[in-house]
Amino acid sequence: MKWKTRITEMLNIDYPIIQGGLAHLAYSELAAAVSNAGGLGQITAMSLETPEQLREEIRRVRQRTSKPFGVNFAIGQHGRPFSHMLEVAIEENVPVVTMTGGNPTPLFEQLKGTDIKKLVLVAARRQAEKAEELGADAVMVVGQEGGGHLGRHDTGTFVLVPQVVDAVSIPVVASGGIGDGRGMMAALSLGAEGIEMGTRFIATKECVHAHELYKQALVNGTEYDTVVIKRTLGAPARVIANDWTDRILQLEQEQAGYEGLKSYISGEANKRYIYEGKEGEGFGWAGQVMGMIRDIPSVNELITRMMEEGEAIRRRWSM
Repeated sequence: MKWKTRITEMLNIDYPIIQGGLAHLAYSELAAAVSNAGGLGQITAMSLETPEQLREEIRRVRQRTSKPFGVNFAIGQHGRPFSHMLEVAIEENVPVVTMTGGNPTPLFEQLKGTDIKKLVLVAARRQAEKAEELGADAVMVVGQEGGGHLGRHDTGTFVLVPQVVDAVSIPVVASGGIGDGRGMMAALSLGAEGIEMGTRFIATKECVHAHELYKQALVNGTEYDTVVIKRTLGAPARVIANDWTDRILQLEQEQAGYEGLKSYISGEANKRYIYEGKEGEGFGWAGQVMGMIRDIPSVNELITRMMEEGEAIRRRWSM
């Protein structure tokens, strides 16, 4: 069966599936695997230290796949400059740039005159409308079920997606709580024209940078094993619950502020958990969809299974 939406046509992909930015995990191995399987893989720019490293990673993706891929820019990282990194993406003529966190206006200014497709992650209807005004080609809408950084309001994907679909004319991609073909079909039925998955792609063979402890936590855990940290900083984010995140929440109750929290919520603390499996010394991002993850397949196996599930649902709907 054909899977034709405005997202598949715009991005020149077979299936309406986009891999999330995944800080410190979305590199060439995973990105190329997703693109080769028919979706849109991504590498994450701001997890790299220098423009030269980003250029090398982009070229590694192209060595592994001839299909389209994206570069994600998480721009809300305490004011870290990104224009020099974006310039590399422009010079390398990457097909797609996605933007998460922060104000995307400077990126739009820098991308003027290019053919690069621009997708913006939003967590509210007004943010989606603003992204369309700025010139976004599509918006990715994340509900409160998602992993990593979320909106300030606890609005679920099922409520948020149709609101955004009604509010904008550009294609909408649904994110948050999606991990199989049923979730994909539910999103499409709400008017989305694609889905973005982050957590589910961590528990795959090609997410080679993720420690086995992290992957097994996703397989063994339930939807009750996540918590939201950083609410007191105005930047809520969902993680796997452990002793380290319990300490973060305690500090937040004590109104510790950013200075009191920064060593606990740092990229270094994140990497200790996701790279080294040091559960008592760090944290890992995860959405509630971890309650649906039961195996660690290859990316191709995962996407093939999802599309088969989707096709079975389409046949059932046509009866």
